[in-house]
Amino acid sequence: MVHKDTERQAELRQTVRDFCADFGNEYWRAKDLERSYPQEFVDGITQKRLLAALIPEEYGGLGLGISEASIIMEEINRSGGHAAACHAQLYTMKAVLNHGSEWQKKEYLPSIADGSLRLQAFSITEEAAGSDTSSIQTRAVKDGDDWVITGHKNWTSRIDESDLLLVLTRTADKDAADRSAGLTLFLVDLRQVRAEQPDALRPVKVRTMFNYATNQIFYEGLRVPSSAVVGEVGKGFRYVIDGWNMERILLAAEAIGDGYWFIDKAVDYAKSREVFGRPIGANQGVQFPITEAYMKLRGADAIRWEACELADANEPCGVEANMAKYLASETAWEAANVCLNTYGGYGFVDQYDVERKFRENRMYQVAPVNNNMIKAFIGTKVLSMPRSY
Repeated sequence: MVHKDTERQAELRQTVRDFCADFGNEYWRAKDLERSYPQEFVDGITQKRLLAALIPEEYGGLGLGISEASIIMEEINRSGGHAAACHAQLYTMKAVLNHGSEWQKKEYLPSIADGSLRLQAFSITEEAAGSDTSSIQTRAVKDGDDWVITGHKNWTSRIDESDLLLVLTRTADKDAADRSAGLTLFLVDLRQVRAEQPDALRPVKVRTMFNYATNQIFYEGLRVPSSAVVGEVGKGFRYVIDGWNMERILLAAEAIGDGYWFIDKAVDYAKSREVFGRPIGANQGVQFPITEAYMKLRGADAIRWEACELADANEPCGVEANMAKYLASETAWEAANVCLNTYGGYGFVDQYDVERKFRENRMYQVAPVNNNMIKAFIGTKVLSMPRSY
């Protein structure tokens, strides 16, 4: 069944479009060139409480679902923007909302909702472990009423722009019988860290092929109170999975937004660009690839909405979330290449923005999980074939 926005969703979509209209391609092009954080954009979208979409109304949020959050992410990218500047605040919410203590929710959620606090940083991946999260080595050791965290993470984005940080650590040795055991999730107040123990957390900026504000992080005896533990000690891996499924859905929506942006750009150019006395879009060699990419994108979008509906109904959605991320990233990348081919040499010129969005879009096939890992997951969990890893 084709998804049709509810009245509230349609209003939300228009709200995001209207807001993004004030941040055109020139804005994002300049930020990309400078590799600078789009602070003005994030400030504005925070003031509109759009990043508080998933926070319940009792804590000052909008009390919306994953479906609505996905619309926000889609429309940012469809406008020509880049939702990576702020998307983590939405998908990290699930771990806190589902498993955070009542104290954590009352202490932080109202301030996140009104924009006075930001939860933008999620610190999990390590160089040696890679996608094998159960093999991380960053360790938290109990010391009186506190925990002391020591280790290294090689991908932690937006920590300089965040007031709060979620970090996954090992609190017990790896158990071969239960690879997910012994991992604990902490919600760290970076304001306290910066004021009282700045040398205990050392971020090192990493320059990437597009503007992503990411870092390596060295945890050097970082002391956090027991109140920072999310849920129960040793069960953090399961809590992170909640966030992962939401992350896959929301990044699928971002890729879908990119895909529609590429299709729209390609169609407009194919209709307006004339060579040999007629629009290039009259040539089937130009028209058919655009059409094929569009049809595939519509199919990927349908799986995205299936995943959203399951998530909002609190039903298991891991399979659909992963398929949505896979299909959206693959089809958006096809649309990116089709758009670049349609523009020809002009597609490589920054003023047309195709090359910028092309670089940004490539990430979705690799992060937050490589597409080959998704195929392995579907092959074993859905099709019951032998496990490959």
